[in-house]
Amino acid sequence: MVAVPPTADPYELPSPQLSRQAEILTLMLDLIVTLCTESTGFVHGISLRSALASESRLRFNTNLRLLTAARGWHHPNGALLNVISAVLLIISYSSPSLIVCVDQNYTETFEAVVSEGIAIAGIPLLILGVALLLQVIIALSGMRAVKILTWSSSPFDVTAALVHHTQLTPATFRCMRRVSDLDMYGGPAKPPETQPSAWHAHPSIRKVVIFLWVIVAACAGWAALVMYISTRFSAGYGSVHLILQTWSFFQNPDGNYIAYGVPSAGIEWWIVLFVNIAAVQGPLTLGLHCSELIVNVIRDERQWRSATRSQGLRVATNPLKPIFTHPLCLILFIAKPFLHWIFGLSFDIAPDVSDDTLDYFMIFMYTAQIWNLCIALLILACFFTVIALRRPHGPQPAAYGHVQTLANLVDEWSPVMWWGHKEDGIPYCHAGTSDHPLPDVKMDCVYAGSDAGSLVPLS
Repeated sequence: MVAVPPTADPYELPSPQLSRQAEILTLMLDLIVTLCTESTGFVHGISLRSALASESRLRFNTNLRLLTAARGWHHPNGALLNVISAVLLIISYSSPSLIVCVDQNYTETFEAVVSEGIAIAGIPLLILGVALLLQVIIALSGMRAVKILTWSSSPFDVTAALVHHTQLTPATFRCMRRVSDLDMYGGPAKPPETQPSAWHAHPSIRKVVIFLWVIVAACAGWAALVMYISTRFSAGYGSVHLILQTWSFFQNPDGNYIAYGVPSAGIEWWIVLFVNIAAVQGPLTLGLHCSELIVNVIRDERQWRSATRSQGLRVATNPLKPIFTHPLCLILFIAKPFLHWIFGLSFDIAPDVSDDTLDYFMIFMYTAQIWNLCIALLILACFFTVIALRRPHGPQPAAYGHVQTLANLVDEWSPVMWWGHKEDGIPYCHAGTSDHPLPDVKMDCVYAGSDAGSLVPLS
């Protein structure tokens, strides 16, 4: 506990310095939660990929981990445990704002605060530990329930493993066919100048982007509702209008907000409190989880497009290296604890602790901080929308981690690969991969693959 000089005013709010210390500790807890959940999520995602491959249902290297289920309700990657995992994930991110609180010690007559410091609430800390432990158990159960195809997160290691185990067969005559051409006649094609965006190539990307914008709209509606209630019922809490002078990044007790109390007597009130938080924080948690799909799909595509660069495409990589070195992965990794922390500033749980005893909770909704969260979510949604709509340039067919497309495009496997023009032919040329740099494809030629001799020329 950190002691501060006594305060003269009874029931005075914690000092700004102590409040900042509590907020920093909460941010550190959010970061620790992110590290733990990302680690278990990595294992859970690997087992899901292997489970889908064993069921011949693996289409893309990256899938929505908690929204894609293996067959069987009792399977660790099944629908039931996915729902439980989602609830546990929400609880994990909801707990830090309840764990750190300010303890104020009053005089015997409650006329003044004699000391105050940081306190740790035991029950939410226990709940956080149990939630993280259960996620670890589910992830380990998934690892034991299926034979792991590969521990690599690279789509090329996954595709190579599927081809090696004859779970995937490369299709002929599709050396210039991209993932968006799956439903089309897979015959010869000329190299296109641009490729489809992730929005058009991956059906789940569209749902994720729309969901992010729904969260932004919901957050704006939440802020407007709090502002309306605060202004409409001016006799209660938060009667000050929101103006630029009262707008701040951190909580402002003189600003616009509403508040209500929840008693802390009994475990049932802790459950009510967690339900309050999870109902509001749940969409944010799931939205950030779904954003992983955009990041990982773009990461897979950029890895594939490195096959036309001078350094080539390196197939075998450390499973964790792309996660911590790719810029988009780092941005999302930082955004997760930061946005949850901003949420904690806008939806504040203020435990009333006196003399090391938890009396009740005050739940504050700060309008300015909700708008700050809305702005941050708006920036995130705009960023991911631009990323999802961006169309890669160049003739190299886009795959976005689609394993069948990669199996069709990679005709020669090696630790380092280059993609380009391989053979001239009449009437069709051949493009593919090699262990040495290849020339650029010829934009005026028609490509069909090395086995295209029996095809009828295009008119």
